[in-house]
Amino acid sequence: MLSLGYDIGSSSIKCAILDCESGKLIAQGSYPGEEMAISAPQPGWAEQDPDMWWQYVIVLTQRLLRENKIEPASIKAIGVSYQMHGLVLVDKQQQVLRPSIIWCDSRAVEIGNAAFKSLGPDFCLQHMLNSPGNFTASKLRWVKEHEPEVFKKIHKAMLPGDFIAMRLTGEIRTTVSGLSEGIYWDFKKNAVSSELLRYYKIDEELLPTVCPTFSVQGQLTKAAAEQLGLREGTAVAYRAGDQPNNAFSLNVLNPGEVAATAGTSGVVYGVLNKVTYDKKSRVNPFAHVNHSAAQPRLGVLLCINGTGILNSWLRRNVAVGMSYPEINAAAAAVSVGSDGVIVVPFGNGAERVLENKNVGAQIFGVDFNRHSRAHLLRAAQEGITFSFRYGIDIMKEMGLDIRVIRAGSANMFLSPVFRQTLADSTGATIELYDTDGAQGASRGAAVGAGLYASLQDAFESLERIEQVHPSSSDVLATREAYDSWLSHLQRDLVQS
Repeated sequence: MLSLGYDIGSSSIKCAILDCESGKLIAQGSYPGEEMAISAPQPGWAEQDPDMWWQYVIVLTQRLLRENKIEPASIKAIGVSYQMHGLVLVDKQQQVLRPSIIWCDSRAVEIGNAAFKSLGPDFCLQHMLNSPGNFTASKLRWVKEHEPEVFKKIHKAMLPGDFIAMRLTGEIRTTVSGLSEGIYWDFKKNAVSSELLRYYKIDEELLPTVCPTFSVQGQLTKAAAEQLGLREGTAVAYRAGDQPNNAFSLNVLNPGEVAATAGTSGVVYGVLNKVTYDKKSRVNPFAHVNHSAAQPRLGVLLCINGTGILNSWLRRNVAVGMSYPEINAAAAAVSVGSDGVIVVPFGNGAERVLENKNVGAQIFGVDFNRHSRAHLLRAAQEGITFSFRYGIDIMKEMGLDIRVIRAGSANMFLSPVFRQTLADSTGATIELYDTDGAQGASRGAAVGAGLYASLQDAFESLERIEQVHPSSSDVLATREAYDSWLSHLQRDLVQS
């Protein structure tokens, strides 16, 4: 029995096919080969075409089935992971009304800030655990204010994963975890927040029907099956935002366990068993994939927008012609602290960890007579890890004891400089696993379809491939470099 998982990112679409009996990966791939385009019609905006995601899902699925000679009937379940906080709008014919306003779009910041003030910080934090901020509900309100003709046509407002699941099944559904990431969910009432919707003048009917994260949420339609090359009626049995799903893929389900990613954006995601919040909403608690009112499981999410996108920008504009492994090797040839070069990586929109301020990316300390491109490449990786450390300190204030960070062996975690600097600056041991979001979605689908008897059974085959401990020789130098980095950031925050 096989299970298929999709990971709908903003850079690419990934797919993994898992043999549920052996736990072995049968096939995996991504599409397209280069990062997908993000449109920015105005400064601070970020949009993508949802139908582009679906077309890439089709191309990738057909390719993996063909190249690996997989019999469609052997695939018994499908799961979907997706980029969080996006907004997809469809009419009654399930046609897309406008490009998706994706996770790193900051146009709704002031709308969310006004809601936070009007509803009251105490109400928002105690009920929704977050400021409405720049999350999905605020983006939907932006459409109501600025595109009223589009808003009138809306049948349902979805998250990106809900949209892909709709294309698969024809059903428009979501989860409690998904509603919480959109800041629609009231944790005190264990229901959609009527107060927020009333304030934004949004009808609850625009939201999808709620279903359990691990459950048969629909079956593959005949039309979708023909497009994908799969069997009609295949169960779609799991959906989750990319960060809860990444934590799930690393078997991070219990209080005190922590996962991290470092793709276009960077995330540290730790699990708590109590309903709590950061008073400044700099890190954000959401319902985890195994959350229930009776047994709370919150994922506290630290998001750094300026992560892999900084590395990508440097590759295109500074390290032209270099591959990422070559960039990583060049960075490793420079000593800890980058000889005084400092990079503040916040160049991808407003940052929640900075209270939704947009300080931009900045470079300090370059000496034309001493420093080379390699110094800048290392300083960028150090700056990203230092932004992680900055947010982790906030998470610790909420009660998280972060001693071990689990991550997939991918993206910036492939860089020895990145891994070691993260360990040295935080004091945590980094554990790497050969898994990713698409594999997590395939395991989740197998659980939801009953192919595994329990969550524990789904991870019997997951193996750790590497550990990175703090280096006794470099910890002091790394923390001195962090202090210098922090002083520059604090000046920027005062001035912004």
